[in-house]
Amino acid sequence: MKPRIEVVGIDCLMLRLFDEIDEAHMPWLLAATRRLREAFGAALLDLVPSYTTLLVHYDLSQLDDDQARQRVAEALHDLQPDASGQARELDIPVWYDPSVGPELEALGQRSGLGTAGVIERHSARIYQVFALGFAPGFAFMGLVDECLASPRLQTPRTRVPAGSLGIADRQTAIYPLISPGGWNLIGRSPTRLFDRELDGYSIWQPGDRVRFQPIDHAEFVRLGGDDTPYEVSR
Repeated sequence: MKPRIEVVGIDCLMLRLFDEIDEAHMPWLLAATRRLREAFGAALLDLVPSYTTLLVHYDLSQLDDDQARQRVAEALHDLQPDASGQARELDIPVWYDPSVGPELEALGQRSGLGTAGVIERHSARIYQVFALGFAPGFAFMGLVDECLASPRLQTPRTRVPAGSLGIADRQTAIYPLISPGGWNLIGRSPTRLFDRELDGYSIWQPGDRVRFQPIDHAEFVRLGGDDTPYEVSR
């Protein structure tokens, strides 16, 4: 790991730790996150991890650029990956169905797996939460099986229902709120992902491991899911 430091604001540094997305990088990113929080202490305003980077937002009234860089150097000196094995594991119920996942059948045809095969293949993996962003509670997860990888829609939808599960390239995510979006929708979850009572307003954090559990329509409704077909809710 050879981190590069970029200035992205008068009080923000971007640390580029890797050049490619890889699940094996997460222990390093988690270790760096912990060390940076300790090094900056009260001078840290925000720390945002992503696939390959860490954004450090610090208090300019407490540190100047040189001092911030020094703390970064101290934090990353002799860094070792986080091998604690204490990542949380979350099971998220999903109703995979064409009525709420308009790309499900097309993905089944394109992959040659059929609808049932897509559901089986997508739900068989344990996904890593790489980053949070776009909207509160929106977790970028991966990596999906290569046969399910799908480019974003050429024309994004103006309104994607909350709980919609989608795929973009080799990423997968659930829309926590009604919002625009261009991911390929394959199902919907009844789980509440955005909660003001939670730390960070989200049920998950970078480093969490997630498995999607297929459920039927009756269970989806019982858990409070909105089964309004996409065509109507749009």
